[in-house]
Amino acid sequence: MNSTSSTSQPENHRILVIDDNPSIHEDFRKILSPSDAKMTAGLNADEAALFGETAEVASTVSFQIDSAFQGEEGLEKVRAADVSGRPYAVAFVDVRMPPGWDGIETISRIWKEFPDLQMVVCTAYSDYSWDEISKTIGNTDQMLVFKKPFDNVEVLQMAHALSRKWELTQIAHRQMEDLEKLVNERTAELRAANEELTSEVAERSMAEVALRHSEERFSKAFHGSPLPMAIRRLDISGYLDVNASFVTLLGATREEALANGSLVWSEPGTDAKIAAALTDERAIRELPASILTQAGEGRDVLVTAQILRLGDSPYQLLILQDITNRTRLENELRQAQKMEAVGRLAAGVAHDFNNILTVILGNTSLQLRNPGLDEKLHTSLQHVERAAERATALTRQLLAYSRKQIIQRRALALNDVVEQTVEMLRRIIGEHIALEMQLTADLPPIFADPGSVDQVIMNLALNSRDAMSDGGTLTVATYEVVIDEETCRFHPEAQLGKHICLAVQDTGNGMDEATVARIFEPFFTTKGPGEGTGMGLATVYGVLKQHRGWIDVESEPQCGTTIRAYFPISLDRIITETPKLESLTTARVSAGDVTILVVEDEEMLREFVGQALGVLGYRVLTAANGREALKVWSQHRDQIDLLLTDVVMPESFSGRQLAHTLIVEKPDLKVIFTSGYSAELLGEDFEQENRHGFLAKPYLPDRLAATVAEHLQGRTHGLN
Repeated sequence: MNSTSSTSQPENHRILVIDDNPSIHEDFRKILSPSDAKMTAGLNADEAALFGETAEVASTVSFQIDSAFQGEEGLEKVRAADVSGRPYAVAFVDVRMPPGWDGIETISRIWKEFPDLQMVVCTAYSDYSWDEISKTIGNTDQMLVFKKPFDNVEVLQMAHALSRKWELTQIAHRQMEDLEKLVNERTAELRAANEELTSEVAERSMAEVALRHSEERFSKAFHGSPLPMAIRRLDISGYLDVNASFVTLLGATREEALANGSLVWSEPGTDAKIAAALTDERAIRELPASILTQAGEGRDVLVTAQILRLGDSPYQLLILQDITNRTRLENELRQAQKMEAVGRLAAGVAHDFNNILTVILGNTSLQLRNPGLDEKLHTSLQHVERAAERATALTRQLLAYSRKQIIQRRALALNDVVEQTVEMLRRIIGEHIALEMQLTADLPPIFADPGSVDQVIMNLALNSRDAMSDGGTLTVATYEVVIDEETCRFHPEAQLGKHICLAVQDTGNGMDEATVARIFEPFFTTKGPGEGTGMGLATVYGVLKQHRGWIDVESEPQCGTTIRAYFPISLDRIITETPKLESLTTARVSAGDVTILVVEDEEMLREFVGQALGVLGYRVLTAANGREALKVWSQHRDQIDLLLTDVVMPESFSGRQLAHTLIVEKPDLKVIFTSGYSAELLGEDFEQENRHGFLAKPYLPDRLAATVAEHLQGRTHGLN
């Protein structure tokens, strides 16, 4: 058997788009078949003709896109492509295509004739639930559901992945055909040998030698296969033979496997399904199923089965592919991608809202100071201020979840933070809940932000409290753990080495597997309307990710919940004392002699800051971006004492670049950065940088005044 022919497969980049909207076809062509591909090839050919040599060109994949505007047309194109020997690898199918077949019916009809074609259902609506699709088409791993509008990168990734999957499917088919051919050849040899033995007694000895050699070849192929294989009687009364991989999968001995006689399927009807298909002389290809091992562990497998004739007796040849780890990793990857996408969205929303909230809170605060304000207007402004403060708290939680809040990490004694937080918790959780602490003494310090750790403990404890409405026990524990490679295999987010674990355990209601899978999603809550924002555990998840730690959950219904948060150990073993917060002050130092350059691209925010500082007596110069700020600087360099700049600004000139440029010309210039979030933009070294100040949005006039005054006096407190 030629191994090359069974494993190689020409790349198939043919894609069929079935959609009644012509613009959708154009979108796919722009994404998957760039218009400049031919131009690039022509330029390369011209260069070779001019210079007499062929330029090395990086290979780029351009897909061939064909279009169909109705399901019937799509089926005809799939048939024509197959007849021409150039089949499609992937089809993107719209759900709604009036007046003909809808997308689900189109896929069903195509798969009746071409079951290997990879399908992507494209929809902007919730026309069908996954259960309805499964009932119509059946459970399959050859179909994905893709929501409009499209993301170019996702479309490309999907096209590459599914094209490659189609190629691998064809390779697998050929390998099975080769195996079938080998088995049939062996059967033919045995039948021929038997006929020769009956008619030619003189050649019996030679036939026996040939038979023995043939059996050795088949036995080596069967027992040496890395795939679990078994030869089973048609009546499922027992196995004729099993290979070593099959025995390993079951977690049993060979004798136990042969004596047991049948697999234990998670779904009882699996044996009947296999038997029915084989009775009709149909081979089964990669049937998703689940088996139970000797120890009762469930394993996900793909079942391939066909009739194998040994002599005149038919048997079932079963081939099992263990995909348990692959399925788990795929699920974890999808969950991680979803959480990352939601995090990016949350960060963008929170950042933009912080600019808006700064304007709302700042102007509201300024107006509330007016002693001649109408009483009704005063009350209305107070309502606006309270609503804006609630929105501010929510944006902080979004930033914590998205790992873009500003933090100051230092060597920190986790037990000290726990003990300080627990004192407050005792007053909050209520007398009906017993609070126990199991803190391991002399733990190495963790590298973390004190406020963030306090937030983690509080959110975990309050979540446990809500799960114990009838009372119970809340246990907070700390201990050191060593993460090895075995742990990392089952927990992909875990990292090798020593870590400090903070465990919060309750005796509450517990959660089922479906709930556990979603508890870290923003705004997901099991509480009633108005009883929670759903951001508590999402915030914990974000904090741990930002600290390069991770979190895992252990819970069962009516058995309580244990949540473990893992923090990295600090390389610096000297614990830094948490500085006490000083009260805010609006004091200023000779404000009339101080000139401040305010650089902010948001016009309303720039006006508010200028007004607030002007009321305090400072001379204020403003600029909308870095380039404009340089012009103002060139005219007032000697008068400017302090630069107050946003971090992210247009024209590819950030606030930090501006500050560095100006400091080169005036080393004693004071600088205060301000932003809705900027941890990743300022860089990790900003956590240890105390020369410049930072004012986090949103902020009130008092906070602005205090930060400016303190920085001018030389008392920089880093991140405000």
